[in-house]
Amino acid sequence: MTTFLIDLSPGDMKRRLGDALGIYVDAMRYPRGTEDQRASMWLEHIRRRGWTAVAAVEVPDHAVDDPDAPPLAAAPMLGVAYGYCGAPDQWWQQQVVQGLERGGADRAEIAELTNDYFELTEVHIHPRAQGRGLGEALVRRLLAGRTEPQVLLSTPEVDEEANRAWRLYRRLGFTDVIRGYHFAGDPRPFAILGRDLPL
Repeated sequence: MTTFLIDLSPGDMKRRLGDALGIYVDAMRYPRGTEDQRASMWLEHIRRRGWTAVAAVEVPDHAVDDPDAPPLAAAPMLGVAYGYCGAPDQWWQQQVVQGLERGGADRAEIAELTNDYFELTEVHIHPRAQGRGLGEALVRRLLAGRTEPQVLLSTPEVDEEANRAWRLYRRLGFTDVIRGYHFAGDPRPFAILGRDLPL
């Protein structure tokens, strides 16, 4: 099997939404049915300014040079990542601003962080394909050429940062913005991480 990274258009994401959400649920170990709850949100994100998505897909080796093979956009998906430009009317940014205020950041610090950034919203690799460098490859492709000065993301806290997601973010130079933050409606603590762009 050969793996390719591809850009996803909004139409591609709409067509492949079930595949992408299936990877999300499996990677996050969420219960089946979670994809139904998240579908409308992922579709709404497509309409946000600067939305960009990439996927890792897999094709049999014999089909790589076959002109009759289905297009890569239809190949089985191993991973997906997307994001968009942050904005003050977005719930996630409002939550981050609240967390910064609670942490004692002043208006200038908050404005510097939130006035112009790319939100790395989702990065997920199917469990059977993890550990092959696909997460890093997707993030690098997604962030290549971004004009924002920085990228922000949130990730669940993990004891001693001991999982693949944390190792990836640290390897890519993400640093702490907020730790132990509780988003409204989610009992888990999250970290907000960021880094300057370009990677």
